[in-house]
Amino acid sequence: MKHIGDRISAAREEARITQAELAEKINTTQSAIARMESGKQNISTALLRKIGAALNQNLMASAAGSVNLSVTGGKTLSGTIETNTSKNGAVGLLCGSLLNKGTTTLHHVPQIEEVFRLIEVLESIGVKIVWHEKTLHITPPTKFKLSTIDVEAARKTRSIVMFIGSLIHHLDSFSLPQSGGCKLGSRTVRPHFYALENFGVTIDTTETSYDVSTSLSNPKEVILYESGDTVTENALFAAALTPGTTVIKYASANYMVQEVCYFLELCGVKVEGIGTTTLTIHGIDTIDTDVEYTLAEDPIDAMFFLATAITTKSEMTIARCPIEFLELELLTLEKMGLQTTRSETYLSHNGRTRLIDITVHQSTLHAPAEKIHARPYPGLNADNLPFFAIIAAVAQGQTLIHDWMYEKRAIYFTELDKLGAETALADPHRIYINGPTTFHANELVCPPALRPATILLIGMLAANGTSVLRNIYSINRGYENLVERLQSLGATVSYLEEF
Repeated sequence: MKHIGDRISAAREEARITQAELAEKINTTQSAIARMESGKQNISTALLRKIGAALNQNLMASAAGSVNLSVTGGKTLSGTIETNTSKNGAVGLLCGSLLNKGTTTLHHVPQIEEVFRLIEVLESIGVKIVWHEKTLHITPPTKFKLSTIDVEAARKTRSIVMFIGSLIHHLDSFSLPQSGGCKLGSRTVRPHFYALENFGVTIDTTETSYDVSTSLSNPKEVILYESGDTVTENALFAAALTPGTTVIKYASANYMVQEVCYFLELCGVKVEGIGTTTLTIHGIDTIDTDVEYTLAEDPIDAMFFLATAITTKSEMTIARCPIEFLELELLTLEKMGLQTTRSETYLSHNGRTRLIDITVHQSTLHAPAEKIHARPYPGLNADNLPFFAIIAAVAQGQTLIHDWMYEKRAIYFTELDKLGAETALADPHRIYINGPTTFHANELVCPPALRPATILLIGMLAANGTSVLRNIYSINRGYENLVERLQSLGATVSYLEEF
């Protein structure tokens, strides 16, 4: 409590307001604020979030490892929920903002742990960050200070590897901490190295860091070792400030890559082939402009609520769904028996991403005739694959989920057994799921992987009785205000006040 109180005090002083002014903002007394800051008063997660919002800071990170949920399930939900903007889009744009010597303004930035960690890293190397509600203003320093990097924050996010493609244009050599994020087995960063070496970048790895040195060149053509999202983004950052034309082959065409391309175009970099696997980048000498971009909606967020509606047998509307990144998921669900109603198509705030509203109707699902597996875009998104595990649990028959992309992630799907599901793990990549399932309540700890953690929450929403989901940091990495959004649909879910 004393540590949390110190964080509140520091944030209040940074905001240059008094205890009395903060008390007025959150409708309490000055003496209560004084007790909180001295560590002499218990603080609920709801109150901590309220204080953080008043001070425009993420105070929940103080106790992120101890945030737990109580879920009373077995209820049907209803209403309309809007799709949030994406974690993956945000982190790509944060890393890409390092290319710009001017101020980058990003609108509708999700307030999530992954973003908070990257902001901590950016501020530690000299970047000025001003966050006002959902808008982020990013101004780079004259010279980046990698010697002062926040190592702890950097190691908590795998996205730190995407700093390389931008920083090579500002520094001849530098070192970055090795990255973390979701623990999904043997996820190599070697494809990043293979891509960047085309630009004259040498990366040596130690037990704790990536040591980068540069002798920049124009490769003309880059063939990616794999069509990875972050690999493609790193190559885009490297090509953007490499004068001349660079062709990137076997690129990812996924939604976060398209976001980066839209941003680069606003910065004056011409990009041809957006949405395809061959990108042609016309690099420029410098980016020094004040630019604004509004993030697009997250197909993975939309899929969470689609899976929630299906699993809890609820009728609800998921608004602002980026349809071009959900088409195969919806087709698969329709072949399993799902009935939906769709609105006409309209555009996102960025003027590029096509959206629809989807109403899910109560349906009886059956197992698909074929296995369900992820593919690079325009195939079924790898981040959406785990949601089919919980959906398969309520479908009649046996479903084979083939999670070939990530080592050992399928193992986390067996945690659904603790909620009453029947699974059979064939190997680290393939799992059979038999349905339909009658879920029951239980107390579980979130696995250290974002999407597998969320399907446990969905299962708890469908289970009769009260469940406890502990240590939801992995969920908070990618979902903003998820508890409050579920509550708006009628779910009985709340934070446990256990600091």
